[in-house]
Amino acid sequence: MITPSQTVGPFFAHGLPYAKDWEMVPEGHPDAITITGRVSDGAGEPVPDALLELWTGETGTRGVLTRAGEGVSGFGRCATASDGTYRFRTARPAGPYVSLLVFARGVLRAVLTRIYLEDVPDPLLDGLEPERRATLLAQRDGDAYRFDVRLQGEGETVFLDY
Repeated sequence: MITPSQTVGPFFAHGLPYAKDWEMVPEGHPDAITITGRVSDGAGEPVPDALLELWTGETGTRGVLTRAGEGVSGFGRCATASDGTYRFRTARPAGPYVSLLVFARGVLRAVLTRIYLEDVPDPLLDGLEPERRATLLAQRDGDAYRFDVRLQGEGETVFLDY
């Protein structure tokens, strides 16, 4: 017998967040960057109970995440605040993007997207219309990058199959 899928969330605040979950590198790390943003639903309203996972692609042999020094990780997880905002402090990736997995209420399966820190030639970006391409590009905001996630509707973020 096949059982139906269930939506994920909104129970993340009870067990998944942990202290300094958004800090993938320590403060003062020479390659540190901050990525901030807001998760919104199809009506443009903030999603206050989403959980995001950031993957920088920093892996060792056999795909195992490595630590490149004290307190440095290629993986981070954080919950959104009541206004739908989030933040990560990570090391600048070797490539043009980092991967972001979003878990949210009403979503049957987590959705995967990319955060491009630069608008560079890339097979995925090059195949998109300009307005869709823009949903994958982080905006420079002082010393940080801003990347908003729109789960559906006008301006919906491009999500990838995995």
